[in-house]
Amino acid sequence: MSEPAKLKRSLSLVMVTFYGLGTIIGAGIYVLVGKVASQAGLFAPASFLIAALLAAFTAFSYAELVARYPRSAGEAVYVQRAFNWPFLARAVGLLIVLVGIVSTATLANGFVGYLDRFIVLPPWLTITLLIVGLGLLAVWGINQSVGFAALLTVVEIIGLVIVLWAARGVVIELPEHTGTLLPDADALVWQGVLLGAFVAFYAFVGFEDMVNVAEEVKDPSHTVPLAIIITLVITTLLYLLVTMTAVVGLPLEQLAGSEAPLADMYTHFSGQPATVIVIIGLLSVLNGVLVQIIMATRVLYGMSSQGWLHAWFAHIHIKTRTPLNATIVVVVITLVAAISLPLLTLAKATSFVTLVIFTLMNLSLWRVKIIEKSYTGFRIPLIVPVTGTFASGSFVIYQLIQIIN
Repeated sequence: MSEPAKLKRSLSLVMVTFYGLGTIIGAGIYVLVGKVASQAGLFAPASFLIAALLAAFTAFSYAELVARYPRSAGEAVYVQRAFNWPFLARAVGLLIVLVGIVSTATLANGFVGYLDRFIVLPPWLTITLLIVGLGLLAVWGINQSVGFAALLTVVEIIGLVIVLWAARGVVIELPEHTGTLLPDADALVWQGVLLGAFVAFYAFVGFEDMVNVAEEVKDPSHTVPLAIIITLVITTLLYLLVTMTAVVGLPLEQLAGSEAPLADMYTHFSGQPATVIVIIGLLSVLNGVLVQIIMATRVLYGMSSQGWLHAWFAHIHIKTRTPLNATIVVVVITLVAAISLPLLTLAKATSFVTLVIFTLMNLSLWRVKIIEKSYTGFRIPLIVPVTGTFASGSFVIYQLIQIIN
C-alpha cells in the first residue's frame, strides 16, 4: 500500500518573502496612508514607525515559534505546545480560518468596486469568477500559486515606484523636511500620533500568514524566520518613504480625506489620470484573495494532520501535492459568504480576532520559552514575547473600549 501524498517542500527564501510582502503591502500602503494622516497629520510617518515597532514584537515571536514548530496550522500548533489544551488549539485554528474566509470575501467585494470602473458585470458573476479561478490556481500547485502571488507583489511594488517617481522632486527634498516630521513633546500631538499608530498597525498585519506554508518551504526553521524579518524591514522602509512623501507633497486635508491616497498622489504630482494605479490596486486585491485562500486551506490541512479535524481535510492530491478537499471547502464557504452575507461587521470583527490571536501567540512563546529550555535554534530574548503580550493585549482592550462606546 502506497503512502499518502504529502505537501511539496519547494518554496525558497525569495518566494516566501514575496508571499509575505504580497500579504502585507496591498492592504496597507494602498489604503491606509490617508486614514493615518487623518489622525496624526504631518506626523503620520511617526505613527507608521511606532506601528512597525509594535508589530515587530509579534513578528519576532512568530519567527521563533515557526523555527521551533515548522508546521501548517501554525497558531494552533503553538497554542497546543504551550498549554496542551486541544480545545483551545482547535478554536484558534478555526478562528484563523474564519479570519481568512471573511477577509477573502471582503476583498472579493472590493474587487467588484475596482472592476466597475472598467467593466460592469453582475457582482455575483465577478465574485464567482474571481474566487473559483483563484481556488483552481491554489489547487494547481504551491509553486504556481506563490509564483503568481510573487508576480503580483512585484507589480504592487512597481506601483509604489511609479508614484515615488512622479513625486521625485519631493522625494529628493525629504532630508530637508525630516525635522518637521518629528513630533515634539506636546501631549495632544502624541495623542494623534498614537491614534494613527493604532490604524497603521493593521498595515503590517499579514506576516503571520507566512508560518502556515512552513511544510512547503525548504529548511523552514531557518527560511521562514528570516523571511518574516526581511518582509517586516522592507515593508517598514517602503511605508516610511511613501508616507513621508505623501504628507510633505499633498495638502493634509486632501490626504486625510482620500480613499485612494496613492492614486491621488500620482495625479497630483504627474497631472495625469491615475488609471495605472487603480489597475495595480485591483491586482493587489487579487493577490490578497489568493494568499488568504492558500493560508486558510493550509490551516485546515494542518489541523486535520494533527488530528484536530476529520482526516478528510488532510487529503493531498497525488499530482498537484496540494490539499484538495480543504481548498474546495474554503472556496465554497468564501463564495457563499461573499455573495450573501453582510460583511462590514464581520470585517471589523476580524481585526479584533487577529489581535486576540497575536496576544495568544506572544503568550504561547512566553510559556514555551519557560518550559522548553533545551531548544538551541533561532531564539529571541524573553522580553520580546512578554512585551508583545502586553502590547497586543492593550490593542485588544482598546478595541473593546471602542466597541463598548
